[in-house]
Amino acid sequence: MLKTGTTTVGLVCKDCVVLAADTRATAGSLIVNNDVDKVLEVTSHMALTMAGNVSSIQMLVKYLKSELELRQIQLGRNSTVKEAATLLSTWVYGLIRRPTMMPEIAHLIFAGADKHGVHLYDIFPDGSLTKEKDYVSSGSGSVFAYGVLETHYKKDMSQDEGIKLAEKIIDAAIQRDTASGNGINIFVINADGVKKVLTKRVNTHFQ
Repeated sequence: MLKTGTTTVGLVCKDCVVLAADTRATAGSLIVNNDVDKVLEVTSHMALTMAGNVSSIQMLVKYLKSELELRQIQLGRNSTVKEAATLLSTWVYGLIRRPTMMPEIAHLIFAGADKHGVHLYDIFPDGSLTKEKDYVSSGSGSVFAYGVLETHYKKDMSQDEGIKLAEKIIDAAIQRDTASGNGINIFVINADGVKKVLTKRVNTHFQ
């Protein structure tokens, strides 16, 4: 059974990618933490959102940072977003195929900017890698997120439009998904790098 209690989203805009997530961490019905940053910076121009086993994802990010730094030294250039996403998806693929261990599930949305432009990838828990042209959502609140996305997303949105839509999406999920809640963090990734642009506390209709 796949359990990813959260809501994260990635949006492709005209000159950037917007990543957003709620801030609630749960263990079953227990709220473990209400101020978790689920958007993690990988390099100055790459970031990802996490849904799933937190310890596995945190360790994957540490490995990825180290590997990308090593490759920069060896190759004399920065890795492309596609190269980084492919490497990460390979590791996720291996996690659920360990013969002697319970699988550690992780659903990641990976975004970055390089000389080829801005990019958004969906790294599914089975290790599959899909480049997204428009948007993608993950976590238990994604069913609510997609309802907003399919209604309001449009091609070539500006950065400001993307930020406002991402905020609306996470807020809608928080109002209906009990595993998502407490706050919203939004990041923008473009040619200038990774930047957090919004941190907001959110109350639900039921409080």
